[in-house]
Amino acid sequence: STMMPPVKKDRIITRFPKCFSPNAALHTKVGFHPRVKAVCQVQNTDTVSFNIAKVIVVGDVAVGKTCLVSRFCKGTFDKNYKATIGVDFEMERFEVLGVPFSLQLWDTAGQERFKCIASTYYRGAQAIIVVFDLSSVSSLANARQWLEDAMKENDPSSVLLFLVGTKKDLSSPEQLAQTEQEAIRLSEEIKAEYWAVSAKSGDGVRDFFFRVASLTFEANVLSELEKSGSRHVRDIINSTEANHKPIKRKSNCC
Repeated sequence: STMMPPVKKDRIITRFPKCFSPNAALHTKVGFHPRVKAVCQVQNTDTVSFNIAKVIVVGDVAVGKTCLVSRFCKGTFDKNYKATIGVDFEMERFEVLGVPFSLQLWDTAGQERFKCIASTYYRGAQAIIVVFDLSSVSSLANARQWLEDAMKENDPSSVLLFLVGTKKDLSSPEQLAQTEQEAIRLSEEIKAEYWAVSAKSGDGVRDFFFRVASLTFEANVLSELEKSGSRHVRDIINSTEANHKPIKRKSNCC
């Protein structure tokens, strides 16, 4: 008999995950907005369609963008990943406050020759994750430019920003402390949340993506409630889903 692949279950979020460092977080909230909780409590989740948020992951080549996404989505780590060509794509499902929700994670190329391709996928992001290598000062210095490039295609007032240092396991305590000082300074300046993670060990990865999912979910629901007044979350989510066109998993150089 043919073996069926394992069914991927939703990752359930009932509480607002804590930020990594309150001193380096724009959003220091500890719980979901009362309006969001109230509208989710009255819904029958079986009848609710998926709400979707687009998240783009940008940063220098070899800082660990693909490893970060893969560690969360697949629970694996492979240090021999080949450089991403153009854009790769993962869809991760959650259940937030009983409501189905998905993150579209767009893993973009860090190589200069693929930058023009990757940038065409920046538009319409609800969150931007700028990744740098905690053991590479230059990758942190370049983070600002990556953010500027991504923001050219998006509305600054409605995008959540995250600055993520990877390869935490490779840094000595002294080096980590020094790099984090600079990273926190930059995160405060660009109004981003700062996180330090390790895709190799998994340290901080799950908490980080739960935080991204929670913040984008809340922002989506609040935004649609403001537009629609008393419409139910089911209508909100259906209308959000309708705005997303079918996407291709890979982009090839032209």
